[in-house]
Amino acid sequence: MIITITNKDNNEIIYDVSKVVDESKRAEAKLRISKIGTLNVVVEALNYASQGHQNSLESLLGECSEAVVEQEEQAVEESEGDSK
Repeated sequence: MIITITNKDNNEIIYDVSKVVDESKRAEAKLRISKIGTLNVVVEALNYASQGHQNSLESLLGECSEAVVEQEEQAVEESEGDSK
């Protein structure tokens, strides 16, 4: 299994995991590769779900013009609240 890793210095290093001599290190590398793949899928799924909810919220609130707060008005209300 050939993988490419980008390190902290933004350099790409290509590894052939199947050539690792130590069997336990090779197994550990394959396990970590599998975990990273799973986590990447989860992150992508969460981003997709989050974007869907954000779009739904924007659509819902877009129909509620009474809920729109003017930026200046909000700043004045916040400063009045601080002085109480």
